Amino acid sequence: MGTIKTSDKDEIIVGTEKFVPMLSEVEIQKRIAELGKEISEEYKTKLPIFIGILNGSFMFMSDLMKNININCEIDFFKLSSYGDEKISSGRVKLVKDLNADITDRHLIIVEDIVDSGLSIKYVEEMIQSHNPASMKVVTLLLKPESLKYEVKIDYIGFKIPNKFVIGYGLDYAQKYRNLSSIYVLSD
Repeated sequence: MGTIKTSDKDEIIVGTEKFVPMLSEVEIQKRIAELGKEISEEYKTKLPIFIGILNGSFMFMSDLMKNININCEIDFFKLSSYGDEKISSGRVKLVKDLNADITDRHLIIVEDIVDSGLSIKYVEEMIQSHNPASMKVVTLLLKPESLKYEVKIDYIGFKIPNKFVIGYGLDYAQKYRNLSSIYVLSD
């Protein structure tokens, strides 16, 4: 119960389900460095606030911030839309609001994964009432096939198929976030 069961083929076994490697730690870190360089260049004359969406974005945001070479601030929202399920409930609930005043500020929303787009749509609507100077979205993973809402994603780490993934901040019933690579549910 206390350890993650792995097979000799670098698979992760969760109950009766098998997860196989999708993106290695090296691939993830290389892409994050590229995103950090791109964002730093675009915002070099501004003081952006990076706003992470908890819990999933914490690993991505931490590594992204290590690759941002401009002055910036950070803050966090905590949203809930999944519970312990593999599929979103279709409802978003705000669990933790921002501490920062975002009026007339340049915001960069940091997500681990955008699948339906519901969380980003929710955040966009909530933030607009604060009149930010600008708002952009960076996500490590995007599932284009599963988008149900029209949302603009400005920086994308990887486009992936509409499959369930775990690791690197992404969970299954709040577990497996601590994996350094991303694994996909095997067919």
